[in-house]
Amino acid sequence: MSLHLDPKQLDALLAVVEHGSFSKAAAALRLTLAAVSLRVGALEAALGQRLLVRGKRTTPTPSGQQLLVHVRGVRALEADFLSSFQGTTDTGKSRPMHILRVAVNADSLATWFLPGVRDALKRQRLLLDLVIDDQDYTLEALKQGEVVGCVTSQQAPMAGCTTVPLGVMRYHCIAAPSLIDKWRLPSGGVSVHRMLRSPAVIFNRKDGLQDLFLKNHFHITHAPYPRHFVPAVDGFECAITEGLGWGMVPEIALQTRLNPDQCEVIFPTLWVDVPLVWQHWTKASNPTNALTKIIQKAAATHLRRPLFAP
Repeated sequence: MSLHLDPKQLDALLAVVEHGSFSKAAAALRLTLAAVSLRVGALEAALGQRLLVRGKRTTPTPSGQQLLVHVRGVRALEADFLSSFQGTTDTGKSRPMHILRVAVNADSLATWFLPGVRDALKRQRLLLDLVIDDQDYTLEALKQGEVVGCVTSQQAPMAGCTTVPLGVMRYHCIAAPSLIDKWRLPSGGVSVHRMLRSPAVIFNRKDGLQDLFLKNHFHITHAPYPRHFVPAVDGFECAITEGLGWGMVPEIALQTRLNPDQCEVIFPTLWVDVPLVWQHWTKASNPTNALTKIIQKAAATHLRRPLFAP
């Protein structure tokens, strides 16, 4: 007897993964918790595979990830067909809007990404469902089948994926002028060791830019400097300009948003360059391919040129 994938069971699986729990999935689907649990359980029984890891946040198993990638791909192709089919039969109606779930790092989102894609999204009738994470970790959302693509610093293409070079985000080490004056040497330069006696302002515990800066330019590793963790871009920048400590910020933010009277680059000739790429599933829907072109154009306008050829 051939295996049949029940659409309602697949809907339940997708909802549980996207919302992170059975109860939230039940609310979104307007079903009882028991109904969602039964549908997912029946799907697992039919496939003979555990598809979800039940916990504080429910996540897909490797088998669940594989199924999610397939289902999302099929549904994206179905949406493409229906869009073109309706376009030939309902000429008086506007094209439907497509929702694309993508993963982006917070610094890109706060600087070049949204301004760069805004107008094109409206023209293409695309809606974004954004997942925010550090650029070193956004690829995990793609691996788990949560998103159709991601802005990431991971250059090597994942199996089944295509990598599109975007450009380079340059980061400078900055602080409030009042703090920098305390670290100055008689020669006028800044003592990095004096700086390390003051707190650093760090976005979150995944953020390793400050350690990379110290390692690359001063050969300092595992420095026990004090740290503030501020996991919001506006709060992070405010903490630096208010003099709470030093931190790494994108060059674009310095050029467009931060007040030069409130912060200064501590070491003007030293920086960290982070190459970014856009990774998406090779078998992509038309809306995903359109989004890829939009992101490429936005990055070409706002980021430094890639360190390697496309």
